[in-house]
Amino acid sequence: MQTGKPDLNKALNNVKQPVILLSHTPDIMPDVPDSVNLTLCGHLHGGQIRLNRALIVPSAYDLKYADGFVNDNGKKVYTSKGLGTSILPVRFNCPPEIVVIEFI
Repeated sequence: MQTGKPDLNKALNNVKQPVILLSHTPDIMPDVPDSVNLTLCGHLHGGQIRLNRALIVPSAYDLKYADGFVNDNGKKVYTSKGLGTSILPVRFNCPPEIVVIEFI
């Protein structure tokens, strides 16, 4: 459950580069400033149950940020499928993942 609206300007005030933003949900992406180099998210479980696509993605942006890497006009985000489930304790055609990101 999300309450309130994140104050990204306050959170990122006086933060030096590079900036990696951690957010529970990728729905924050339209508000992420260009000064953020990478945003890491979860929450969506990759849709959890997939046939030819995720059946339900609890996001205002449907499949746009459902899982994996997205470069949205220079805003880079990685949304992990994670290990868990939500509501139903099952995954179908959407394996869990642990992500290792190597910065070089």
